[in-house]
Amino acid sequence: MEVAMPPPQIYVEKTLAIIKPDIVDKEEEIQDIILRSGFTIVQRRKLHLSPEHCSNFYVEQYGKMFFPNLTAYMSSGPLVAMILARHKAISYWKELLGPSNSLVAKETHPDSLRAIYGTDDLRNALHGSNDFAAAEREIRFMFPEVVVEPIPVGQAAKDYLNLYVIPTLLEGLTELCKQKPGNPFIWLADWLLENNPNKPKLSRRPASEEPY
Repeated sequence: MEVAMPPPQIYVEKTLAIIKPDIVDKEEEIQDIILRSGFTIVQRRKLHLSPEHCSNFYVEQYGKMFFPNLTAYMSSGPLVAMILARHKAISYWKELLGPSNSLVAKETHPDSLRAIYGTDDLRNALHGSNDFAAAEREIRFMFPEVVVEPIPVGQAAKDYLNLYVIPTLLEGLTELCKQKPGNPFIWLADWLLENNPNKPKLSRRPASEEPY
């Protein structure tokens, strides 16, 4: 008697794409380009981020000269966030976008999306995740309910722990030693919940969202 085997589970890489506020009116034609390029739009949200939400999203750029202008630009109006999926989604989407500076893109990659829709080095029209770790963090930021698979293993897991988990845990343990609470386990659990680096911080003007 033959035993029916379950179909193999094929992992398809995902990346985050953002249509930035100044070109939201071009969403339909950009989505058409995305679909014709072999991507599947897994999820899509149109929302208006507060400056504080933008600061949390671009936390790795904090301290750079352009950071205030970047957060002001990204919070200037509604944007469209999408989860894109296909084979090698991260690298293919970056290739489709072209250089981050739209002025450079117009010279070196005139057919790229940033060359076509971007204005300059700040207003470059679209965003794409830089690598797997960034895609995972950014997708969870914009789509908190989404499960990002596969769970990292091997070197990817070590990189994730070193980048996101260990620094926060060490900071919490250091603070625990200073505070010396009566119940250290409960105190540390509460501290980690409060200081989760992947948790968006609410501002007085929360992000507003429009339906699909």
